Amino acid sequence: MKFNIKFKDFAAADVNPAAGLYHFVVTMSDNTQIRLIFSKNPDWKLIGVNRLLTVPCPICRRDYYCNCMSKYAEELEREVLDNELISSVL
Repeated sequence: MKFNIKFKDFAAADVNPAAGLYHFVVTMSDNTQIRLIFSKNPDWKLIGVNRLLTVPCPICRRDYYCNCMSKYAEELEREVLDNELISSVL
């Protein structure tokens, strides 16, 4: 199943500049929430994707932990970096 990536909201959740780790919570257009974990050393790099268990997974429809969002890590990273969303919330 193809997952349509459309961000509705992008917010900083946790920031640790000393370690270079940044957590962001993204609300997708279908109200799915995911946590994106970025590292900045010296460039931004997505190092983790976790779906928050607020609604069932839009891909596999499970309402518990799954790894479906990890398959779209490259697309999520590209969406954030191309639209410069990090600089808009920091």
